[in-house]
Amino acid sequence: MNERNYGLAVQLRRELHAHPEVSLEERWTKEHLMDFLKEHTTQWEIVDRGRWFYAFRRGNAPEGAVAGKKIALRADFDALPMPDDIDAPWKSQFDNVGHKCGHDGHAANLCLAALEIEEQGCENDVYLVFQHAEEIGGGGEECSALMEEVGIDEAYAFHTESGFPYDSMILRDECVCFASKGMEITLTGAPAHASTPEHGKNPALAVAAMIKAIPEFLEPSQYQGDVLATVIQVDIGERAFGVSAHKGKLLLTIRGEIEAEMDLLQKKLEDKALEQAAKYGLDCQFAYYDEFPETRNHPELVTKIKAACETLGIPLAVGVTPDRGSEDFGWFGKKTKIGYFCISNGEDYPSVHDAKFDFIDEQMKTSVAVFRELVK
Repeated sequence: MNERNYGLAVQLRRELHAHPEVSLEERWTKEHLMDFLKEHTTQWEIVDRGRWFYAFRRGNAPEGAVAGKKIALRADFDALPMPDDIDAPWKSQFDNVGHKCGHDGHAANLCLAALEIEEQGCENDVYLVFQHAEEIGGGGEECSALMEEVGIDEAYAFHTESGFPYDSMILRDECVCFASKGMEITLTGAPAHASTPEHGKNPALAVAAMIKAIPEFLEPSQYQGDVLATVIQVDIGERAFGVSAHKGKLLLTIRGEIEAEMDLLQKKLEDKALEQAAKYGLDCQFAYYDEFPETRNHPELVTKIKAACETLGIPLAVGVTPDRGSEDFGWFGKKTKIGYFCISNGEDYPSVHDAKFDFIDEQMKTSVAVFRELVK
């Protein structure tokens, strides 16, 4: 690897870390990344798509050779609404906003890949997708349209993960990350004086019945993969001791190793809510947030990632159980073949979404080396 290229990427990563922006507010981040590519590369066509952008380089296959593939490499660039508790000059300059999922490293890494591919050449057409709003699941859905627009054959992305030997590769054969979504159930009745609750319609018992039914809906014998429903918030009534509650909200996060089974769990929860609403004479409304599809590796691309690791001498952990967390790269998987891998921060390193997490700059050398092998 060209050490000058690496130094530029490290400086960029730290600049991004110091200026984090949360999902859908990444205006400075996007412009800074585009400016970096314009300043330090000459072979990449940069296409601005509003909230995101991509850089394109046509392959340099010999004249008369069979056309190469169209390969996409994707990086996200949004931050999280949480504090950055690191002791470094590049610590976040903004209160309660931090790059705690390593997206500063993902984006700088993709810029480093641009520098290396330009310098070393590549016979395939390469699209570098710089994506917004991964943390809320919407950015991947928007950017995935490019897969069909230009006919991408293969798309790759990476993340970092703790709990394995440092700089080893974690590769999941099929399901990488669970599908998930936020589910909000609102039950509305009628208010009454607390001394005469029978004159109103109180949703408290309906919400309690919903929560009590959750273990039944998660019974493993009903599913092929794992499913999960987590109570996030229960909000019933107001702090007024003279008024019987008349409005209740139940917030859940539902997850599934198999997306269709998460949908089945959702239907069971909806049916239960409607049953309770009818029983107590309540209005029932549903709303959904932060929707993530399952992220599932294509077997052909898993084989290619394994081969890249073997070529580069990277230790490989395979057969690892799927991550219950979600990743919106799954939207790309609905449009083309995808390959998603993780590089380990070490067995005891702070995990992502931890206030002490900071992307390890050296790992850009590993991830870019793998990307270079995959686009050859």
